[in-house]
Amino acid sequence: MVKLMIYAGAAAADASGTRTGGVPLTPPEFEWPRCRECEGPMQFLAQICLADADPGSAGLLSVFMCQNEPGLCEEWHAAAGGNSAFVFGSDATRAAPVPDDGVTLLDETSAIGFVQIEGDDYLGARGRWARETGRSGPEVLGQLGGRPAWLQNDETPDCGVCDQPMSFVVQLEEGHDYRTSANFGGGGCGYGFRCRSCGDAAFLWQR
Repeated sequence: MVKLMIYAGAAAADASGTRTGGVPLTPPEFEWPRCRECEGPMQFLAQICLADADPGSAGLLSVFMCQNEPGLCEEWHAAAGGNSAFVFGSDATRAAPVPDDGVTLLDETSAIGFVQIEGDDYLGARGRWARETGRSGPEVLGQLGGRPAWLQNDETPDCGVCDQPMSFVVQLEEGHDYRTSANFGGGGCGYGFRCRSCGDAAFLWQR
């Protein structure tokens, strides 16, 4: 089965659960991540309720990438310092303070609905959903769980703690509206991962 993420209208900036945009819900001690290359604050892209991707799991996966100088900070690479991902536990209940500098937020907070499609081919499932519903393909915001549909080579990151391959959590499309979408190079996809054992997380994108 492929679990599609479907655009479900606007959401509150501090909504709980899975969404794109808005402000991340974080633990009290959280510090907004900064790019290792330009040192500016990263842009928050999405928070994923891990139970939506993997029933029985708990917590949130939150992903960020640098958009202060797009294309110059290697934000497409999982370990180059231009992006960041976190797994938060049950204490992630407050909207994080947003830095005053840099490009930090998307221009829209999007609620997400879910649709299960038979098969294991995300790209095929996305096209089938659009044909059968008559809705726009860009309203598919990605997939949860299953297998990543790589646009290039398999770039599954290894955990920075145990050095084992991470588990795939989410594939993100840029968004339903180009005016408020994320920047994955124009037509690319983002990929979020976590280590089930160590709690480490990673994010990258391909085009």
